[in-house]
Amino acid sequence: MKIGIVGSGFVGSTAAYAMIMRGVGREIVLVDKNEARASAEAYDLLHAVPFSNPLRVRHGGYADLAESRLVILSAGVSQRPGETRMDLLKRNAVVFRDVIPKVFESDPKAILVVATNPLDVMTHVAADIAARFGVSKERIIGTGTMLDTARFRTLLGGYLGVDAQHVHAYVVGEHGDTEVLTWSLISVSGMPLQDFCRRQGIVLNEQLQQEIDQQVRKAAYHIIEGKGATYYGIGGALAKLADVILHDQRSILTVSSRTDVVAGVSDVSVSVPCLIGGEGIITLIPLPLNDQEQAGLEKSARAVREAIDEVIS
Repeated sequence: MKIGIVGSGFVGSTAAYAMIMRGVGREIVLVDKNEARASAEAYDLLHAVPFSNPLRVRHGGYADLAESRLVILSAGVSQRPGETRMDLLKRNAVVFRDVIPKVFESDPKAILVVATNPLDVMTHVAADIAARFGVSKERIIGTGTMLDTARFRTLLGGYLGVDAQHVHAYVVGEHGDTEVLTWSLISVSGMPLQDFCRRQGIVLNEQLQQEIDQQVRKAAYHIIEGKGATYYGIGGALAKLADVILHDQRSILTVSSRTDVVAGVSDVSVSVPCLIGGEGIITLIPLPLNDQEQAGLEKSARAVREAIDEVIS
């Protein structure tokens, strides 16, 4: 099973490393405008194989993506000094309009996984371009709030003294400042969060919730300030998503996808829990949010839709 990665910078190469460590797929192909970088990353990654799982790792061109089950798109440009977010969006849209046709010309059956920020708008742009090649929106998946959800569960699990895998909590909406942490729906061991806390004698008041909320919401800023970029968490998320698709695991993940209506906002790409299998997104799973969370999701979806309107004309 072949996986293609277009863009071999920090995110793309770290995703490849995570897949090697997990044993996801049988072959990984790195494609990059900077061929020397792709070659070097592939060569370095190949040397990790004897210590992990037997995968083939190489670099190549778009033609080498043929027969990939999925292609991860982590290509994009960096923000210039003084450049606005919208200018960055428009420049990355130009990159996508060049790259995505080449991907589907080489591999018309691939599932495209988007990891380029601003994630939700770029997922929508990707779906718009892919539709011209007859690719359904269910085959265009943005990593969305997978990472935000993981951050939320990790912080909660640490505070509660519970393995994060047994904390069921979701972050929905934009992968960004307007995201919504769904506190009303959290459960631990099948028990509502507040019931679990009372049973265990744990205090989780509104102040602590706000502190956790801010740590989740501002996590990327903290990491970027300290080391310039985030890549381990998203690399792990990409490896998990690839595993789910390759093995048709039918997992529920908070990914971004082009959706007819979210919280009353038409034709927008934001994250909600989705059932995912070997052919991509099977169905979206609406959450029974409280009024405050529903209003937050609407605000988040409207913010993304406004950005989409400026990029896609």
